[in-house]
Amino acid sequence: MKLFSYLKGDKVIWAIMFLLSLISILVVYSAVVTLAHKFKQGNSEYYLIKHMVIIVLGFGLAYTFHKIKYTLFSRISQIGFILSIPLLLYTLLKGVSAGEANRWLEIPGIGLTFQTSDIAKLMLIMYIARILTIKQDQLQDFKSVLKYLMLPIGIICLLILPANFSTAALLFVNCLFLMFVGRIKLKFMFYIIGSCIIFAFLLGITIWQFPNIVPRGQTWKARLENFSKGDAKSNYQSEQAKIAIATGGVIGKGPGNSTQRAFLPQASSDFIYAIIIEEYGLFMGFSMLFLYMIFFFRGIRIIRDSEKPFGGYLAAGLTFSLVFQALINMAVAVNLFPVTGQPLPLVSMGGTSIWFTCIAIGIILSVSKSNADKEVETI
Repeated sequence: MKLFSYLKGDKVIWAIMFLLSLISILVVYSAVVTLAHKFKQGNSEYYLIKHMVIIVLGFGLAYTFHKIKYTLFSRISQIGFILSIPLLLYTLLKGVSAGEANRWLEIPGIGLTFQTSDIAKLMLIMYIARILTIKQDQLQDFKSVLKYLMLPIGIICLLILPANFSTAALLFVNCLFLMFVGRIKLKFMFYIIGSCIIFAFLLGITIWQFPNIVPRGQTWKARLENFSKGDAKSNYQSEQAKIAIATGGVIGKGPGNSTQRAFLPQASSDFIYAIIIEEYGLFMGFSMLFLYMIFFFRGIRIIRDSEKPFGGYLAAGLTFSLVFQALINMAVAVNLFPVTGQPLPLVSMGGTSIWFTCIAIGIILSVSKSNADKEVETI
């Protein structure tokens, strides 16, 4: 296709991005019916057009960032990491509240809100990739690992934690994966993981005994209790998602024929995977999982082709971040994990979350494009 001649980098990643976006448009249009009746007098087209505009702008961002030389992101990460700290602090204190958490900031004048954790997550991954590249020789002792890696990781994750536990946990695991790829000694990794297990255990006891001491402690405790009970009343969303998956069967009910969208509060976002299976069947559910696995394989493959370590680390970190989030979302939909509030990348309805996902993919494609240009020069 002539279109692909304008798109540089890994063509498979571009194709997967297009397929997931197409699935998103189809399913979101069906899943927002209840939302449209509640807020827009049944005008589902409003949400459809809005979602399509967001996706088109997202592709524009991916295209723009894939044209930027990826080495520039090493310098950007230094400034971005530093700016993320006061940004997260301001969000905790003055951010837009949803429920019990301040996660968003509003852009003055246009009323658009965004999660500052999305910016911090992107900047931290780029920053860790930079540190693993320029300080590889110094990361041979545990003190240096704590100073150069764990300190910045700890600062960002702890600032995200009070408002969004799941995002902080996923980001921490993502950084551990990046450290593993960056050849940090396994014994250091075990020290860190062991310390985190102890911290999590002590935090769990504190929340269990004194839930009001920790911000959102009551919410975390309730989610764990409800998940452990497993009864329908305590796990309303998960039960409705399981009904959607069970009634969808192998081939599904057909596009637009979901019934559980009327009962799932987050049908177009957090639990969209359940609606996909209900309407398109288990085959589509496994196909989507397969698409994310191919995306992961293509992203990790970039490490092999990268001449500079920074490009490989950057692509690996961002790829793992997106795919791991997708797996967590799917696991929540089938009730393997407690409800986390993590959207399905490129599929769930959203605004800035889709844009930051597209930016991440654009950066991955920038690394891939650079690798391809090097191969052409060699030939």
